[in-house]
Amino acid sequence: MEGEDELEEATIAGLQVQLGSGELTARQLVERLLERIEAIDHSGPTLRSVIEVNPDVINIADALDRERAERGPRGPLHGIPILLKDNIDTADRMQTTAGSLALLGIPVSQDATAAKRLRDAGAILLGKSNLSEWANFRSTRSSGGWSGRGRQTRNPYVLDRNPGGSSSGSAVAVSANLVMAALGTETDGSIMSPSSVCGVVGIKPTVGRTSRAGVIPISHSQDSVGPHARTVADAAMVLAAIIGPDGRDPATSSAPALGDLTGRLDPEGLRGARIGVLRKLHTGLSEHADKVFEESLAVLRGCRVELVDEVEIPGEADLRENFGDSDVRAEMLVMEYEFKAGIEAYLATRPGAEARTLADLIRFNEEHAAEEMPYFGQERWLSAAGRGPLTDELYLKAREQSRQFRDGLTEFFREQRFDALVLPTNAPPPPIDLLHTTRPLGVSGAQAAAVAGFPLITVPAGFVFDLLPIGLTFLGPAWSEMALIRFAFAFEQANPVRRPPRFVRTTADLP
Repeated sequence: MEGEDELEEATIAGLQVQLGSGELTARQLVERLLERIEAIDHSGPTLRSVIEVNPDVINIADALDRERAERGPRGPLHGIPILLKDNIDTADRMQTTAGSLALLGIPVSQDATAAKRLRDAGAILLGKSNLSEWANFRSTRSSGGWSGRGRQTRNPYVLDRNPGGSSSGSAVAVSANLVMAALGTETDGSIMSPSSVCGVVGIKPTVGRTSRAGVIPISHSQDSVGPHARTVADAAMVLAAIIGPDGRDPATSSAPALGDLTGRLDPEGLRGARIGVLRKLHTGLSEHADKVFEESLAVLRGCRVELVDEVEIPGEADLRENFGDSDVRAEMLVMEYEFKAGIEAYLATRPGAEARTLADLIRFNEEHAAEEMPYFGQERWLSAAGRGPLTDELYLKAREQSRQFRDGLTEFFREQRFDALVLPTNAPPPPIDLLHTTRPLGVSGAQAAAVAGFPLITVPAGFVFDLLPIGLTFLGPAWSEMALIRFAFAFEQANPVRRPPRFVRTTADLP
């Protein structure tokens, strides 16, 4: 395919050089990506990562080309195509559905703040990416990357393996070189998991670092918007474009200024850092992931890092226990309460939608079960529907546990003088299985960061059988994105393992 080699593993900075010299136009870049999407995503390996292409994308690219010629670029994202997860509002001719048929055809009146900031930066919103429907908050046994609207997303490295979730399509499209970068969302693992198993960089910012306004919610205590990209520098560039205070999201008011995210990237950025090594609860679940992790620790030692081994996060094991007399964890209680309240507030912004409440959405799925529930149900929703208001004593007690955990983790970082903690992002992905419960990918520190609201970054670390990617996660205290990006960049430079997928059919063909 014409232009394929030029786009393979292209970076945003490299493309800007071509765009600035006139060697490439934004329109040509978009046209080549659309060719790749048609050849790889909609046919060929049939990844199903792009749920929709922006019908106005060529006109947008032409306008940005004219602007570049007349006034120069707006910044480093001018003319760069980016995908958005299909739970991020765009007030254009694209849909925002969270992968559900219940919101199909219902327009939104205002861009999500993250989408608007990308447009303002000159980025091209290429389309929407598939996801685990409703950001994987519908069933207790869903398949990562499946939605009623987009069906099953595939892992680009091995097509019969789980692509992770819920930001499945965003990570898959970036990994398969269908787009330069994409936005995902994370409540607990939804950026980290697909980024790791698809061999890309993912950043989950501190809650409040990026606005959630215009994003279909799960939990206002835990939701965050962040980028997927093939390099740390590209991910940092996209994050820089979407951060900042937003009156539509009060959580952003307390975020301190972040500074220049890309100007301080340094291959020696790990030297002298004091980093704790998390093993308990995070290793011993996969010998293959553990091997990559040990190799990663050796790389860190070579970067002159002070590693403190066998570290345990205080109270982390308690997060996995059911809360009080309930049959779920405190974290899940918080999510169920906040989802019920949050989704109804969100639906009020979509006046054309017939569904106004969670009960309406449940009823829609029951009436359209053949399309929406052919493989798994809506157990999580049924549980959430039974929760009361956010003034309930049970909710308030569960939130208090989360706050205590956050405060304890903050004190732990301070007392131990850790710049970050490090752990394997997850185990190799299991096969896609729509008939049985999907086995968890395991081992990620996403839960601790989710409950505390702290940032994470995962970076490709190695491969299992030279075939399936495994990521390394850096976890830091609140507002430590700058440090985590610096550490991840230095690790990436010392351990450049990222390579494009080959779309292998199945691990059953391994010798």
